[in-house]
Amino acid sequence: MISVVIVNAGNYLYNLLLGRILGPEEFADAALLITFLLVLSFLAMTFQLTVAKFSVIYDQDVFVSFINKMYKYAAFAGVALGILLILFSESLQEVFNTKSSDMFIIFGIGVPVYFFMSVNRGVFQGGKKFDKLAVTYQAEMLTRLMITLVLIYAIGAQFSILIALGIGISFVLGLFPFRTKDISLFKSYTLPPNQSKYVTKFFVLTAFYELTQIIINNSDILMVKHYFETYDAGLYASLALIGRVVYFVAWMFVMLLLPKVVQKQKDGEPHTDILFKYVGYIALLSSCIIASCYIFPEFVINSMFGSEYLSMAPLLWKYAIATSLFAISNIFAYYFLSLDQYIPVILSALLGISQVVLIVYFHENLTQVVLMQIVAMAILLVFQILYFLKKEIMNKRAKI
Repeated sequence: MISVVIVNAGNYLYNLLLGRILGPEEFADAALLITFLLVLSFLAMTFQLTVAKFSVIYDQDVFVSFINKMYKYAAFAGVALGILLILFSESLQEVFNTKSSDMFIIFGIGVPVYFFMSVNRGVFQGGKKFDKLAVTYQAEMLTRLMITLVLIYAIGAQFSILIALGIGISFVLGLFPFRTKDISLFKSYTLPPNQSKYVTKFFVLTAFYELTQIIINNSDILMVKHYFETYDAGLYASLALIGRVVYFVAWMFVMLLLPKVVQKQKDGEPHTDILFKYVGYIALLSSCIIASCYIFPEFVINSMFGSEYLSMAPLLWKYAIATSLFAISNIFAYYFLSLDQYIPVILSALLGISQVVLIVYFHENLTQVVLMQIVAMAILLVFQILYFLKKEIMNKRAKI
């Protein structure tokens, strides 16, 4: 937990420094790359969560076959996605109004490494080797922060290209420490048919949920970059970064939640107390952040990004509400996902799509964009709570 706090603080500092150094217009392209990085992290998280879950379940013999297959799938997915980014780099430049297409090419080259890194992290997470897991996250964060700053101040190239380079290099360093035991990518491995089906089902549904995470957590920045001028998009990116501090901290609890719930489920022990504890933590944290953003919006923005971004002050607490609602509903969703219950995943997908639809039709100004997110996330949280209550009532009746 301490390590994740440090990593998130470092990533936050990385974003804040870029915002201050580049200014709103240049920061818009930088924020787009950072959003692409978040999208990539959600896609790769499918591999990490799958590996983490089945690392707890499988014995050593089955695990060897499982982990080698996951590394092969990760390599294939990473290469395929990287090639797509490179091939469509010019189209992406047009859609998102960026100054260069090269930044997408550089980013695409690093994508396969990130997928490989995520499988490695899944092994450490599932095995509760949090010391090694912490090192991989810190190595990625520290190298991205330091190398990007060195490149910006030492080389007179376009900022977006330098940032893409810094991100790509950080992927390589994030591979370490790398688990080499029992790994042989050139041998053929198979899983028992029933286990293969189980893994595939969990993987596909997790991928589906991570896709909803991408839509909910990143679609607003991408759509603002498309619909609004570059300067406004840069301002909005600063707003999103400050408001999402709740989500970044919530992810710390998700990392701890999944292995604990899976283990308790495996041992036949009750596990709702874990859910209540983590939801309570996030609710308390969210309340404090929303209150701070409401009472001291100008101080918060000026301290973090500078006076150029102060026009976003009236929207800060509203965006914090939207993010808080999402963070709490996310705890519920991952709790059910770890128990192989997938209705909340479908609910998240529907509400994620509804958020996009709302913004497509209501984007006259940035205030309207934020309000549409509050509406969608409030509905999502209500549905998650209702589903939880329904399951609890059904479980109690079954015991009677």
